[in-house]
Amino acid sequence: MSHHSPHRLGCCQADHPALGRRELLQVGSLSLLGTGLADLLRLEAQAAEPIRTPAKAKSVVFIYQSGGPSQHETFDPKPEAPDMIRGEYGVTQTKLAGINFCEYLPKLAARNDKFSIVRTMHHLAHPQFRNEHLSCMYLLHTGSTEMPAGDTNASIAQPREGRIEWPSIGSMIAFAAPPEPHVGLPAGIELPRVNQMTYPGRGAGLLGPKFERWKVDLAPVCKSPDAAGSCPNCFSHDDPIDPARAAGKDPKAWWDNSSCRDASFRLPDLGVGGVSLPQIENRTELLARFDQLRRSLDNADRVGRLEAWDEYRKQAMKLLVTSRPGKQNPFDLTQEPDNIRDQYGREEWGQGFLVARRLIEAGVRMVQINLRGWDTHQNAFRDLKGKLLPSIDHCLSGFLDDLAARGLLDETLVVMCGEMGRTPRISPITVGGKNASGEVFTPGRHHWGDVFPCFVAGGGIRTGQVIGQTDAHAGLPISDAFTPSDLAATIFHLLGIDSHAEFQDSRGRPYRIFQGEPIRPLL
Repeated sequence: MSHHSPHRLGCCQADHPALGRRELLQVGSLSLLGTGLADLLRLEAQAAEPIRTPAKAKSVVFIYQSGGPSQHETFDPKPEAPDMIRGEYGVTQTKLAGINFCEYLPKLAARNDKFSIVRTMHHLAHPQFRNEHLSCMYLLHTGSTEMPAGDTNASIAQPREGRIEWPSIGSMIAFAAPPEPHVGLPAGIELPRVNQMTYPGRGAGLLGPKFERWKVDLAPVCKSPDAAGSCPNCFSHDDPIDPARAAGKDPKAWWDNSSCRDASFRLPDLGVGGVSLPQIENRTELLARFDQLRRSLDNADRVGRLEAWDEYRKQAMKLLVTSRPGKQNPFDLTQEPDNIRDQYGREEWGQGFLVARRLIEAGVRMVQINLRGWDTHQNAFRDLKGKLLPSIDHCLSGFLDDLAARGLLDETLVVMCGEMGRTPRISPITVGGKNASGEVFTPGRHHWGDVFPCFVAGGGIRTGQVIGQTDAHAGLPISDAFTPSDLAATIFHLLGIDSHAEFQDSRGRPYRIFQGEPIRPLL
């Protein structure tokens, strides 16, 4: 690992506080400069204008399978391999001769002309990093091939002074391909469960707080131990195999899940605290409060804190509409007809895809949808067959069909992958070990960063392909392999960001946006 890489600088979570009452008091303070919201949007659009090339895609939806899905049980099954490699499932034929998917993805297999699969994604980082969740999360979400110098798999999840941190793909898009000035929403939005799904690599890093994505919690709080899946089709990997002990109110149940089985999304909570929307919109009153707050800060700390708060105030101005139901609110799913909601699936993942469609229609550049539960160490074949695969097969198929029917698929790039794959060989975590419910572990697959699949649709790509070939056990690439840097470069290229475009950090030092090369067979 290089310790003198030219592309990282520190970013501390403490520099990016959650939006709360005090921050929202800053809304309206732009009148200090005689500047209105329309002027703000225009100035932001002109602040940094990287070189642009003709774009095939207007937006990207990044579907993140947190935990790392198995290549064997999704898009790269090996039916001829030995039992402990092949697994318990059969295959289903796609429209491509000789290309099979897992048997529990029949809807996606029937639609494979609408997307392509890259089977040979892999990490180049040292083995101590490429097989661990936190490190691989950082590598995937930043599009990097190296960890920040001085970090371990444990430390990367914690704030650290002086860290040289590369911006997330979403933050880079916010800088290099911002929304049109009239769009009243941030460039990047992450949903539907963000506070319960924390991971490294999601920050703006070198770019600074102006280019943070907006993290929006829409899903109800889940109280499940080791929660996984798409509520209400959710589960815990520690759920007992014994049906008599299934989660619920039964006296023999291992835990009571009846309090968190409502998958209905709520509208975003801006953390207003005791400040009403009319007060937020009353610029005169808020200006007076802002002046009072400014006088209360000492000089030494004023500049940095007000600069950070200023960015959150701008975002709050853009998102005021999202606290109100109605046709203008892309988060309000009651505006959608029942047949569309059924097509997507009335569960957490389907609703997330539906919100994503509404956000890209509103002009958002990147929406990230977090899908939890793909870390299938134990009870893997029970949970994949019964929960994970049916949910993604239905919800993603409905999403693709709706985008295509609305003429949005050609201009919307859809990318889905996890931070890693799973081991070729099936085994328990520990021989004879027991899970949280007290039952002996059933076999599964474990962390594997040497190869993993990536789903890509829309955005002007060449569809109906399977790119890359793995060995007989789906453990290593035996053809061209691609890194997260190449995936990021592909996204940037399709959004029209020039391969020579640069950005500068807070000290004025230049950095190239592209670290990898676009995946040419997709273009």
